[in-house]
Amino acid sequence: MRIGRLMLMLGAVCVGLMPLTGATFYVQLVSKIMILAIFAMSLDLLVGSAGLVSLGHGAFFGVAGYAIALLSPKYQAASLWWTLPVVLIISAALALIVGLLVLRTSGVYFIMVTLAFGQMLYSLFHDTKLGGGSDGLYLYVRPTSSIAGYQPFDLEKPLHFFYFVFVIMLGVYVLLNRVRVSPFGHALAGLKVNEQRMRSLGFPPIPYKLGAFVLAGTLTGLAGYLAACQFGFVNPEMLSWHYSAMVLMMLILGGVARFHGAIVGAFAYVLLQEMLASQAVFGAIAKHWQLGMGVLIVLSVLLLPNGLTSLLDRLSRVRLRQNS
Repeated sequence: MRIGRLMLMLGAVCVGLMPLTGATFYVQLVSKIMILAIFAMSLDLLVGSAGLVSLGHGAFFGVAGYAIALLSPKYQAASLWWTLPVVLIISAALALIVGLLVLRTSGVYFIMVTLAFGQMLYSLFHDTKLGGGSDGLYLYVRPTSSIAGYQPFDLEKPLHFFYFVFVIMLGVYVLLNRVRVSPFGHALAGLKVNEQRMRSLGFPPIPYKLGAFVLAGTLTGLAGYLAACQFGFVNPEMLSWHYSAMVLMMLILGGVARFHGAIVGAFAYVLLQEMLASQAVFGAIAKHWQLGMGVLIVLSVLLLPNGLTSLLDRLSRVRLRQNS
């Protein structure tokens, strides 16, 4: 446990000090990874804590991005302090509506129903003028943090945006860990293992699962808001099942049911993708990077079924044997 905490603290310090390198490209790349890490942690709340595998979670990510784009004036900066709460409320309301419907199912049926809802929302923004069709919408100016004329930070500056996302990522990690060890989190863990027994003990599954679904959808909306702010545009692909599948692969790489595993998986996936798609490293083969990524994920499942973070567990067990 001490080794694991030490490694996590060291990793957080390294990420926090990364902008000192002065490379704007890497500052923006790590900002993107941290946004995906928030997305992955929110999905891990469903997959790891509640045992609910969703292929429609990307819908909340995309809807939040469209919400900030539609709420913001075309060439003026909207206020961060009202757009962010509104987007979170929209994400929570959508998650509540969808959750009330999909949580009546379980297993593979739950997977398929969430996939269906995600594709319905994808079609809504892709086939109508609401979302600008396949071209999407642009967010020309990032939200401003101005308070009565005073601006504590400027999201237009990559360094300020980096630390804004960094603080939010750490906050989400702390929040979800507190949820996991709370009575609510223990009830979710019990429902994941044996729903019938938990029901007989007086824990109805739907309210607890719905609470987890709404919280996960809200945090995914937070990630979608930050993604729209970083890239300055949103398109229907953000709502497709591909985003949910990509984040599931991040969880597999890092380790399911470990929120730090979601962060590790996000960094591992994106950095591996950047390396495999680099023509400077692999030349013409780089255009087939998906093949290499697939091979690495298969090897990860075979050799490290509990993800990269399980290496810390093995290190801790070796340390305990040595001490004993």
